[in-house]
Amino acid sequence: MSRLILFPVPIGADDLAVSLPAYNQELLFGCHTFIVEEIRTARRFLKHAGYPHAIDDTTFHILNEHTSPEEITHYLDALDKGEDVGLLSEAGLPCVADPGAMVTRMAQGRGVEIIPLVGPSSLMLALMASGLGGQNFAFNGYLPVDRHQRAAAIRDLESRALRNGQTQLFIEAPYRNNQMLQALAETCRPETQICVACDLTLSTQIIRTLPASKWKKEREKLNLHKRNTVFLLGI
Repeated sequence: MSRLILFPVPIGADDLAVSLPAYNQELLFGCHTFIVEEIRTARRFLKHAGYPHAIDDTTFHILNEHTSPEEITHYLDALDKGEDVGLLSEAGLPCVADPGAMVTRMAQGRGVEIIPLVGPSSLMLALMASGLGGQNFAFNGYLPVDRHQRAAAIRDLESRALRNGQTQLFIEAPYRNNQMLQALAETCRPETQICVACDLTLSTQIIRTLPASKWKKEREKLNLHKRNTVFLLGI
């Protein structure tokens, strides 16, 4: 039976062996149709992974935040021919902070077998190493860019973390990371724990959790500019 296979994509590691299990690679080589966020980076990943087939003969369907439900109706047609279809995230896990859920929902509606594979997730790696509670957590995407709205959002997340013991995860555009850490240090209560998880799986990886009061000074020693970073708030 043909399947929709959800392939995690490395989030930074230069050595694919760090985050691409051999089983994933075997299934990857069996697919000739892929649903991807961006064709250029998908082609680069396949080449890096040793994909044995001609890239120009491989079918790519684009699925991103601009794709409408009407556009994806034919994306799973290869399944009717008995072929597997691969869903690739731009980085990390498909369907987690990723638009892939639209196709996965369609596959569920058709009764298609879906194979989720093991692989890297910056959110889960950050949560694992933060020392903050992993029993109750929430991912909040991006916070507002406006300074006043961002401060209000931070206070709301902090309130939820304190009230419910729920660790709050969020991200920022890489070129605004330093401003985000400054806003967290200045807005949060002194005892609130803030974790910065940067360059996960890279040799430059940093995962550090400190109370807001200490980040006021320590943030000056850490340059997060244009580095992929996950922020966490907790108790």
